[in-house]
Amino acid sequence: MSDRTVLYDHPGPKAIRRNRILTVVFGLALIALLWWVYSKFDEKGQFAGPLWEPFAKSGTWTDFILPGLWATLKAAATGMVLSLAFGIIFAVGRLSDHWWISVPAGMVVEFFRAVPLLLMIFFIFYGVPFLIDGPVEAFWAVVVGLTLYNGSVLAEAFRAGIRAVPGGQSEAAYAVGMRKGQVMQHILVPQAARAMLPLIVSQLVVLLKDTALGYIVAYPELLQRGVNDLPANYGNVVAAAIVVAAIYIVVNSLLTLLANWLDRRTKRQGRAPREEAAAPPSAAVVEPQG
Repeated sequence: MSDRTVLYDHPGPKAIRRNRILTVVFGLALIALLWWVYSKFDEKGQFAGPLWEPFAKSGTWTDFILPGLWATLKAAATGMVLSLAFGIIFAVGRLSDHWWISVPAGMVVEFFRAVPLLLMIFFIFYGVPFLIDGPVEAFWAVVVGLTLYNGSVLAEAFRAGIRAVPGGQSEAAYAVGMRKGQVMQHILVPQAARAMLPLIVSQLVVLLKDTALGYIVAYPELLQRGVNDLPANYGNVVAAAIVVAAIYIVVNSLLTLLANWLDRRTKRQGRAPREEAAAPPSAAVVEPQG
């Protein structure tokens, strides 16, 4: 019998029946809630045709929504790359055997995890110019804020993933003469990234949505251009917000699908072929004597 702790037991017939009933009940409750919201909006005339007509015009998309979407994707892509690099570097730093590396790395991670992202963007845009005697572009204020906050969260995720790798692999790597940097680079970090991929993708989705906080420094991202700009919403903020929310849902869904594809691809690459797995070990042929 395995000594592993059982975290989940398969439900029996009664539990399955109870789960199905609860699923139906909560599904009906959700449908009722959505219908109530729709009816209230309809009573106020929020679904009237003239209110949605501007969003069927090409000028609304080419002049406001698409440029805002491009600015959002540009800031999010830059922040994702820098956050992943920040997370890996500081995760490795926190796992260092030297206290003068691990302690400062831990302090940096804990500090930027504790500071609200909105306050961080605000300080970078309005406070840093006093330190460098020059303005900070809104783009870099948003990107640096996203990098520091999300990179700190990813650093903890990578650190947990690295520690979750079985210790025997590190010991085997050290036994064949690999240095710690090589063990981190070739053994631990790749496996941690693969194991923590769902959490990493979830944090990157959060990063993409957090670009909307750029409105505090007037960064022309999707929310700013598509909802806050009066020429874009034509006075109907609710319709504009629904359109922008639908765009966010589509973009985040595509990011999740990409992550699922990468997860399946890495699992296939890490799995041995069936023919090789099924092949018996070669046996030595003993010549008959005589």
